Amino acid sequence: MSRVVVHHTVDDAALQRLLAPRDAIIVEEPARVGDRTFDAALGPVRSYRRTLHVDATLADGRHHVVDEIRFSLAIPFFALLFVLPVRSALTQASKDAAAGHTVERQPWWAPPDRFDRRAATVLAMLGALSIVGGYLGTLITQTITFAADRFDADDSAQGLTLALVRIGVVLALFIVAASDRRGRRLLLLGTATAAILVAATGALAPSLFWLGSSQTVARGLSTALALLVGIVAAEELPAGSRAYGVSVMALAGGLGAGMCVWVLPLADLGPDAWRILYLVPLAALPIVLRVSRLLPESRRFVVHRGHAPIGVDRSRLGLLAVSGFLASVFLAPASQFQNEFLRTERGFSASRISAFTLLTTTPAGIGVAVGGRLADVRGRRRVAAVGLLGGAGFTVAAYVTSGWPMWSLSGLGSIIAAATVPALGVYGPELFPTTGRGRANGIITLIGVVGSSVGLLAAGYLSERLGGLGPAMAILAIGPVLLAVLILTRYPETAHRELEDLNPGDRDPAGLAEPAGGTLNGDAPTGPKP
Repeated sequence: MSRVVVHHTVDDAALQRLLAPRDAIIVEEPARVGDRTFDAALGPVRSYRRTLHVDATLADGRHHVVDEIRFSLAIPFFALLFVLPVRSALTQASKDAAAGHTVERQPWWAPPDRFDRRAATVLAMLGALSIVGGYLGTLITQTITFAADRFDADDSAQGLTLALVRIGVVLALFIVAASDRRGRRLLLLGTATAAILVAATGALAPSLFWLGSSQTVARGLSTALALLVGIVAAEELPAGSRAYGVSVMALAGGLGAGMCVWVLPLADLGPDAWRILYLVPLAALPIVLRVSRLLPESRRFVVHRGHAPIGVDRSRLGLLAVSGFLASVFLAPASQFQNEFLRTERGFSASRISAFTLLTTTPAGIGVAVGGRLADVRGRRRVAAVGLLGGAGFTVAAYVTSGWPMWSLSGLGSIIAAATVPALGVYGPELFPTTGRGRANGIITLIGVVGSSVGLLAAGYLSERLGGLGPAMAILAIGPVLLAVLILTRYPETAHRELEDLNPGDRDPAGLAEPAGGTLNGDAPTGPKP
């Protein structure tokens, strides 16, 4: 429980403003226990109580007032990150009310739409799972160069292994398609648990083939986890904040990937020390258990449970599938050959690779956060197109330079490219109906993985023929350039539109029982008011 206390000396008019319910980051309503006490009608809180104490009336007719707020956030795992910003916003709202200023409804760091308790809790749960998925998704990428060295494999063998690992997306397709019938929650928790356990078997791999085989299954499970996280977020969050939700999950996934980089220096301890990285995810099992106790079933799935499947728009499916292919042809080799490039072409050790990755990719969080807000407020298409072109250009430049320019260009490329993550990430869940959302996104991801495999094989082949990965990346950059053109000419704008407006077949005659952002009741955990 957090406490905010603001002291005021005010006249009668200001006192009346302080006595009114606020419409700020928390929407208030009068409490039943007194006319100077307010509870939360809407906001990301588990409990909330504001009490106004009029301590004294001074000789000049003004009043000494204490505005006291007690609250606890409905943000499991991450509440400590938001307590201070929320305290600051509540303090400022009190000062603005007393001064007669317009109260800022949503601070710059908050989602464009206000979240209710359920939305905040669900997003926190999805963020925790995204951290797990982020680690698992980058595990084979970070360790492949050390495993290949241990098993005496060359660049082509690495490229082939990384390409074959992506076959696991077929498993992801079946899992997310099953979620359209069995429910999001069951499949989400099952895939998270299975992905951790299967990934851990990589520590026992006797050869590159067996490592690739185990991680093929693990990658399929972690891919399904990422897809289901995105689908649940789209089905739970308010229409004006879906890209914000994707940006939060991307930041959480990036944190998970960063954790893998943090422990990468362990690979320098010995020829088999890289195996330790495959055991680290086992520590996340208690997190999954905690999520299982808090995460509700997607409310839109509940509404459509048992309904006949609605056909998927083939033109939309084709558009997003081609887009996934074009993006992956470049992005997969650009990221997954980076360690090999740094180790063999630039002579980096594991510790220096870790430092380079952390220093050049950590700033990508700026791009994700800014891109998510711009995509919600200004629209998706321009943000995505600029991010693709700028990100590809700077990344290619980093591959053909060395020294401090390589570090700088790589950092700039990661920031700009990261803005496309929320701008494009929302389209998959948005453009398909609830009963076909999982299946459609599975197909799109499958085609994207085909693009990844093509890109990885092409990069391995071209790098050996052209004398390095730089020229190979320059050729493959045609993919994001074509995608940017496609976005500007063919993509619809989906910002601020409800999923039912984008997919008319999803409209339920009875309406949604709990519109996003409109209630504190439902399946989310509740807590007693103070």
